[in-house]
Amino acid sequence: MSGFENLNTDFYQTSYSIDDQSQQSYDYGGSGGPYSKQYAGYDYSQQGRFVPPDMIQPQPPYTGQIFQPTQTFTPTTSQPFYGNSFEDEPPLLEELGINFDHIWQKTLTVLHPLKVADGSIMNETDLAGPMVFCLAFGATLLLAGKIQFGYVYGISAIGCLGMFCLLNLMSMTGVSFGCVASVLGYCLLPMILLSSFAVIFSLQGMVGIILTAGIIGWCSFSASKIFISALAMEGQQLLVAYPCALLYGVFALISVF
Repeated sequence: MSGFENLNTDFYQTSYSIDDQSQQSYDYGGSGGPYSKQYAGYDYSQQGRFVPPDMIQPQPPYTGQIFQPTQTFTPTTSQPFYGNSFEDEPPLLEELGINFDHIWQKTLTVLHPLKVADGSIMNETDLAGPMVFCLAFGATLLLAGKIQFGYVYGISAIGCLGMFCLLNLMSMTGVSFGCVASVLGYCLLPMILLSSFAVIFSLQGMVGIILTAGIIGWCSFSASKIFISALAMEGQQLLVAYPCALLYGVFALISVF
């Protein structure tokens, strides 16, 4: 047993003594009685002291709403792109790329073959006018008893593709497919006049042949003039007018027969 007592004494050395407990006291009521204790330099008996109201700092009143706290900073407002109202937004036709002024100028350029074409306007990819003219051409053929909408769109697509390849080989700057389709579609306007005449009288006589030849020359001359001015191909108008005459000649055959 003596060896066991020596083992317990030498197992852990500490400076704690049971006599230190007599120096501790507790006071949970704050009256300094036998239950008061001072621990870690903090006096728990100070928690129940009275503080005068004039010494308490007033807090600012809450001015926000529930779930919407007030902002402590002013956010920087960025300028919107189109504004805050519908009046500042651009028109719908402008967003779609439809400009009636340019459509009217292109139409006048086609109707007046001797008028100088504006290359900046003619170089735009505008398909609104050509679609209307193709529908009008098919409608006049329908009035003459010819349902040829499929032929009109098919020949138009093949002709635009051929002219696109040809003009890219001939010009130095090159041209887009949309520009070629736009110019050829606008120059289809005289062909609508020819199909309208076919509703009233027959075009298979001598007068009809002369009128058809004149309409083909009108369409091809207007298209070649626009291509020359838009692509800066001076001195090559006859070379461009020949394939255009072949394309519009097919439309003329549909109108006559």
